[in-house]
Amino acid sequence: MPGRTDVGNRARPGRRPRPPHILIVGGGYVGMYTALRLQRRLRAGEAAVTVVEPNSYMTYQPFLPEAAAGNLEPRHVVVPLRKVLTRCRVVSGRVTSVTHANRRATIRTVGGEQYDLRYDILVMAAGSIARTLPIPGLAERAIGFKSVAEAIYLRNQVISRLDVATSTTDPATRARALTFVFIGGGYAGIEALAELEDMARHVCSYYPNIDPMDLRWVLVEATDRILPEVSPAMGLYTIKQLEHRGIEVRLRTRVNSLEGGWVALDNGQVFPSDTVVWTAGVRANPVLADTDLPLDDRGRVVATPFLQVEGLPAAWAAGDCAAVPDLTKGDGATTSPSAQHAVRQARRLADNLIAELRGEPIEPYAHRYAGSVASLGLHRGVADIYGVKVRGWPAWFMHRTYHLSRLPTLNRKARVVADWTLSLFFRREIVSLGSFADPRAEFRSAATSATPRPVAAGAGSGSRVQGDGQVGARPARGSG
Repeated sequence: MPGRTDVGNRARPGRRPRPPHILIVGGGYVGMYTALRLQRRLRAGEAAVTVVEPNSYMTYQPFLPEAAAGNLEPRHVVVPLRKVLTRCRVVSGRVTSVTHANRRATIRTVGGEQYDLRYDILVMAAGSIARTLPIPGLAERAIGFKSVAEAIYLRNQVISRLDVATSTTDPATRARALTFVFIGGGYAGIEALAELEDMARHVCSYYPNIDPMDLRWVLVEATDRILPEVSPAMGLYTIKQLEHRGIEVRLRTRVNSLEGGWVALDNGQVFPSDTVVWTAGVRANPVLADTDLPLDDRGRVVATPFLQVEGLPAAWAAGDCAAVPDLTKGDGATTSPSAQHAVRQARRLADNLIAELRGEPIEPYAHRYAGSVASLGLHRGVADIYGVKVRGWPAWFMHRTYHLSRLPTLNRKARVVADWTLSLFFRREIVSLGSFADPRAEFRSAATSATPRPVAAGAGSGSRVQGDGQVGARPARGSG
C-alpha cells in the first residue's frame, strides 16, 4: 500500500520535522550488526530504523557444520532479530525492488501482502545466494548449505541413509545410500564434509553391519586446490587429512550431470548417490537487478571505500552484495565475501551513517585480512592467522574460540558453551527426525489412503460417523 510508512524530513505546518527513516534491506551479518549498532548509538528521536528480512532471525553460518553434526543445538546458532533489535521495526518479508531516485522500496511480506515503503536512507545488505551452474539434475537432486534448515536436513539425511543401508539386502541400494558427494572445496564445503563424516563415523558404532569404511565420501573441486583462503601448504595438509580418513578428493574435476541419482564427472567416472551437497560459491542477491543502484559485472552494488553507494546520496552498501574496494591490496581488488569483513563493515557503515547525520567526517573501511580458521571435525582443524600456521587440536580450539567471540549476544554465547560442555559428558544423539523434511507426509498419507465405509441401507441424513469410524444413528433431540 503506497504511503503506508512515509517517514521523511518534510515538516508540516506547526509540527517538528520527522526523523529520517533508515531502511536496511536484509537481516544477515551486515543488516543485523548495522541495526544493532545504530540502535545503540543513535540518540532518541534521531532516526527511525526498519529492517526487512524474510527470516525472523540471523544465522551464524560458521556454526552450521557443528549444528549439522549434532555438536550444537540448531536454535543456538541463530539470533532472533526481534529479541535483539528492540528499538528497530522488523518486517518479515522481502524487498522485491528499490527505486532510490524516489526513495521507495516494494516489499512482499511472508503473508503475501505487497506494498511500497518510503525511506530517506538506504542500507543495502541483501547478502548472497548459492552460485549454481546449469548442470542437469542439480536443482532436483542437490541441496545447499547456507541455512539451519539445510543443516538439519543433511544431518537427518546422513542418518536416514544409514538406516536404509542397514535394512536392505540389495548391494546397489546400499552403495547408493552410503555415497555422499560434496561439490565445492571452500570453507563451507570442507567444514560440512568433515563434520558430517566425523558424525557418521561415530554413528556407525550403532549399526553392526556397517563399517565406517563402507561409507564413501567424495569431494569434487573444479580448481587445483581447496580452501583458497589459507596458504597452499595448509590446503595440501587438509587434503592429506581428508584422504587419511578415506575421503576421496577430486581436484580439477567438474560435475557433468546429476540426473536420475547418478553423479557423472568430467573424468568419465559415474556412480550413484542419494546425497549431493552443493557448496560451490555464492553470488550477489538477484534482487539487486531490480534496483536503480549501480552494479558491477558480477551483479554487486558498486561501493566506495566509505561504504557509500557510488554516485548516489543517502545510499550505503556492504557485505556479500557489495563491491567494496580493499584498501589493503589495491589494484582494483575488492573485499572477499566473508563474515570477517561483513561484521567489520557493518560497524564502520553504522558509524559513518551516524557521523553523516550529525555532520561529522566519515572514515574509509580498511581491514587487513587476519587469516582463516576451519574445523575438520571434532578436535581437528587448520588455521592460518597472520601467516602463522596451526593444525590439529590447537587450530580446532582457535576455531571455536574465535567464532564464539564473534557470536552476537551473551545469551547465545552461553547456550553454545553449554552445548559444548554437555558434549564432554554425553554422546551425540543419533536419531533422524525425517518428518522435519515433510511434516505433513504421514497425515497426508492417512487422509489419501482412507476409504469411506459403505453406508448401511436405510441410513440417510440422520446418520453420523462415530469416533471409531462406524456409521450410527444420530440421537433424536431431547433424548438422554
